[in-house]
Amino acid sequence: MTERQTPSPMLAQRQMVGVFLVFAFAYFLSTLMRAITATLSPALTQELSLSAQDLGLLAGGYFLGFSATQLPLGKWLDRYGPKTVILCFLIVAVLGCAAFAMAQSFVGLWLARFLCGVGVSACLMAPLTGYRRWMDAGSQLRANSWMLMTGSLGMLSSTLPVQWLMPVTGWRAIFAGLAVLVVLAMVLIYKVVPVWETQKASQDPTATEETGYGPVWRNAYFWRMAPVGFFCYAGMLAVQTLWAGPWMTVVGGYTPLSAATGLFAINLSMLVTFWIWGLITPRLAKRGISANKLIAWGQPLSFAVLFGVIWFGPDLGGASAAALALFCVTSTFVALAQPAVGMAFPSHLAGRALSAYNLVIFVGVFVVQWGIGFGIDFFKSLGWPPVLAFQAAFTVFGLCAVLSYVYFHWANRDNSA
Repeated sequence: MTERQTPSPMLAQRQMVGVFLVFAFAYFLSTLMRAITATLSPALTQELSLSAQDLGLLAGGYFLGFSATQLPLGKWLDRYGPKTVILCFLIVAVLGCAAFAMAQSFVGLWLARFLCGVGVSACLMAPLTGYRRWMDAGSQLRANSWMLMTGSLGMLSSTLPVQWLMPVTGWRAIFAGLAVLVVLAMVLIYKVVPVWETQKASQDPTATEETGYGPVWRNAYFWRMAPVGFFCYAGMLAVQTLWAGPWMTVVGGYTPLSAATGLFAINLSMLVTFWIWGLITPRLAKRGISANKLIAWGQPLSFAVLFGVIWFGPDLGGASAAALALFCVTSTFVALAQPAVGMAFPSHLAGRALSAYNLVIFVGVFVVQWGIGFGIDFFKSLGWPPVLAFQAAFTVFGLCAVLSYVYFHWANRDNSA
């Protein structure tokens, strides 16, 4: 008999609904926090005289903090369970929001964004780890899609509602309010989410030996999915949470208010898309249509849309928001990779597998967000006009995404997991 962390039994439907809702509330706040810089970018740029590269670094600070915790997070989730881990992390999120509200310089804002990223880094991995152990496979796919739908609701709330609040409260008060809401989420999680029990078990004698990330790093399927996560999934998030706004204002000629309206439309379309995915993925799974097939069939659509957006550029005018929304929607095929990776591993490795893949994604978001900003400034330094600089930087990103998809096919091998 060996001592190990054992999964809680599958939860009753009513209890699972409650658990889903409180986790979804925390994830809603984390994505609102993630995407809010796209709406605040005009105000922050004016107040602090930020360059495009500074703006990319500020937004990327969140993702860098998020990424820095993923490897220890996976171990802690497998050992201590979702409830304990997410509550500890959300304390840091409260501190980050408060620090952002009080920051007086770019460095202060960046450090606060870094703390926010650290603090909310468990808001998706904790529930997904729990769902891996509390739900069957079809329900996991649905729960994952509906968590992402909730995330889209958070991003939706970061657009027009934030734009409307700005003249009334200012951006500092908005972050102070976020700190209060995170505390509320902590209270709800403490009351609703079940404790992760530890008990004697000997059903899986290898579980206690697999204390590190070796089984994850050695898994061929993980590495097959890593490049598309780094460029395609991360690129979707980078555009949705930052660069859609500047593209609309610089290339599409939008005002800040119309850009916020465009971001609202983009995030609304993502919300509806993930809701639909949640409805259909369990049925597709029963018919043997895997995430691999869906990504292979659907992801090229996003490349066609992206290069269309780049090619037509300012000619799209008021249709830029709709075109960017179509790019984000067609990119959601690759979002199915995350639960697929989690289910490719035994349940006692779920936290590590999911967190390792999340690390890939969010390092990718940081690189793509900063890289696009760096590219824009670089092409401007060559004397290119702003619109052409945006188009060139987005083209480089698009080519990287296409190459990652090519690798996804090239690495197609028999991964029975």
